[in-house]
Formats: sequence, C-alpha cells, structure tokens
Amino acid sequence: MGTFDLRHETASIPTNGGAAILADPEHKSAGPGPYVMDAATLRNDDVVNVNGDSIGTIEAIMLDVASGRIAYAVLSFGGFLGMGTKYFAIPWSALTLDAAERRFVLDVSKEQLESAPGFNKDHWPAMADRRWATEVHAHYNVNPYWEDEYGLPREPDNVTAKRYPPMT
Repeated sequence: MGTFDLRHETASIPTNGGAAILADPEHKSAGPGPYVMDAATLRNDDVVNVNGDSIGTIEAIMLDVASGRIAYAVLSFGGFLGMGTKYFAIPWSALTLDAAERRFVLDVSKEQLESAPGFNKDHWPAMADRRWATEVHAHYNVNPYWEDEYGLPREPDNVTAKRYPPMT
C-alpha cells in the first residue's frame, strides 16, 4: 500500500462524470469489470486517501433514477460496531476505482473529510435538493453530476430538468 499519483497520465482512464478508473494491467477481467460493475459488489469496498490511509468504506451507491446517473456514494467513517458512525455523500466523480487493489481512492485528508457535510443513519440527505447537492460537490471540488466540465447541463437531461426546476 503506497501513495498514489492520480494525475499520472497512464494511471487512470478518463470518464464522463463518473469515477476515474486505475486499471489493473496485470489482471485482465473475464467479465465486464472494472468498466461495468454490479453496484452490490462495491458495497463495503475500502476507501483510502492518496497516502493509502483508510478513511472508510462504501456503504451504498445512490442512483438518480430519472437521469440514470449515480448521484453519490455513501461513505461510512469512524464509529465502532455501528455506533458513532458518520456517513458522507461522496460525489461519484470524486472517487477513483483502484481495480488492482479492489478499493476506491478519494483525494481528501481525514481532516477534510471530518469537516465535510455528513449525516447519520437515521437522517439521510435529500440529494434532490440542488442547493445541498451543489455544496457537497463543491466541498470535493468536482462538478455536479448533472453538469459537464463547463458547468452546462449534461445532455440529454430533459427528465432531470423537469424534476429539478432552476433555483431562484
């Protein structure tokens, strides 16, 4: 377990608003992974920072059903036997799948994670609240999943646009 350079030009495969993928050049998958995966297989995957320090596990992957996009991953952090565990909505595009190690990398320090907007198991956030969702994406320095790299709505997005009218 060493450090990662997520900016290395051959290290990750670019995506269109999804999680980046650190391919495993030594092991070719017999199935569709790591590019297409059953979300259930990602539950309980470890999440580490770029130094390789454990910062939690994937608790759930939340889907924006209307747009067909992953809205966010739920990261569980801290606690013991489920007591005192804090949860964080992590924008999918803020994560990098490390296929060789079968874990995710999040370029954030433990201190940054502790200051992130979190929630507990009994009070999940409403990612449909664009104001809250925008703040979460800004905290991790990534564009919201409903926007492209220029801040424009991803196309086609007429279903999401009808469901989430512009904020005034």
